[in-house]
Amino acid sequence: MSIYVGNLSFDATQDDINEVFKEYGTVKSVKLPTDRETGRVRGFAFVEMGSEEEEQASIEALDGAEWMGRTLKVNKARPRT
Repeated sequence: MSIYVGNLSFDATQDDINEVFKEYGTVKSVKLPTDRETGRVRGFAFVEMGSEEEEQASIEALDGAEWMGRTLKVNKARPRT
């Protein structure tokens, strides 16, 4: 399972996100989608942690937290429909 991180600053990089989430455990991957037309970051990311406990700890700590001037929206990612 992965974590959805929304309302990200458009200046955020994969390394920035990795730094924040590694405080809560092992970060397996960070996916930062970009716009096909402009190549610009789309303002959200998906983070995969090492365990369910680490995911839950990061969600509880970071949902609603302010980072890079934005209030983060962090929750479990839902499957695409």
